[in-house]
Order: sequence, then C-alpha cells, then structure tokens
Amino acid sequence: MEIFIEPIGKLINEFSKLPGVGKKTAQRFAYKIIDMPEAEARAFADAIIGVKRKVKYCKTCGNFTEEEVCGICRTRDSGVICVVKEPKDVAAIEKLHEFKGVYHVLHGVIDPLSGVGPNDIRIRELLARLQTGEVKEVIVATNPDVQGDATAMYIAKLIKPLGVPVTRLAHGIPIGSEIEYTDDVTLARAFVERNRI
Repeated sequence: MEIFIEPIGKLINEFSKLPGVGKKTAQRFAYKIIDMPEAEARAFADAIIGVKRKVKYCKTCGNFTEEEVCGICRTRDSGVICVVKEPKDVAAIEKLHEFKGVYHVLHGVIDPLSGVGPNDIRIRELLARLQTGEVKEVIVATNPDVQGDATAMYIAKLIKPLGVPVTRLAHGIPIGSEIEYTDDVTLARAFVERNRI
C-alpha cells in the first residue's frame, strides 16, 4: 500500500530532486503547498514557469539575464573581468558592492574525475573577450578547492602569453568552501588581497 496518494507522492518526488532537499523536507514542502490558498500555489507555480521562460544566459558573460546582454555587461567598465564558476557566485560578489568590473561565468570547473575538461566550460569565450585589447586584468574567483585551483592555473597559463595580468582571490576564503557561502567580510578581504598567478 502506498503511503501517499499519487498527487502528493508526485509533488514530494519533484521537491526531492532539488539540491539539499531530502524526503522529509520534500514532504514538508508538499504539505505547505497543500495548505496554501490556491492563489498562492498558482503564484508559486507561475514564478517557476516564469523563470524557465524568461531567464537566459547573457551572450557576453554567461550570467543570468532577461535580455540578450545583462545589465552588468551593458553598463560597466570591461577592463577588469572576474571569472567565476556559476551565476550564483556573481550574486555573492555583487552584494559586496566592491567590484566595479564585469564577469565571466564558466558554468563549471575543470574536473577530470567527473569528465569535465577545458572544452566543457566557457574558457574559449573568455579568450575571445580578451582579443579586444580592452582588458587590463583577469581576476580568477573560482572556489579554493582542487578543481577551482586547477581551473585557475589552466586559465592563467592560457592568458599569460597575451600579456594580460591574471590574479587569483586571496585565500582568505577557507580551502574547500564555496564562494556562495562565504561571509561578506572574508569575501571582501579576499578581493582586496588577491594575488597574481
């Protein structure tokens, strides 16, 4: 005998597909949806559909946007490019209000054990951006872990012959942690104390 009727079981199953959501949390989410007024549940569903329909990647940097080119790329000085793993890292850095340049989102890092090589992330697009001659510095802000460090070193090796200085965020960020979860003071200090690689 099934514990949940089919619609509830299906909703629990969908919630459990989200990262960090186990079966118990998925059940709580499903029960919350059941208890919501229909208008709230519809608004929740519309928000999900809206994100899927409207949000895309910026053709320049790879960050989330509703336009072809994001607001950061359209309005900021493109002389300094901060390279990050994912769009959520852009959000973490932006809330500091310290960085005034533009971004380049790799959408991953080099991870041979997972079958991710340099051609599987947006390194070619980064190199293409450097061809304009406008870029004065590339800051590599990948996570301070084995994959992030390997990606940073690979990028630095490719860019050095172009004469563009490459820096890496200072390791004020604990090894093995993720930029998304780093506190504001530590992240700001890491930007100030970044090192050339």
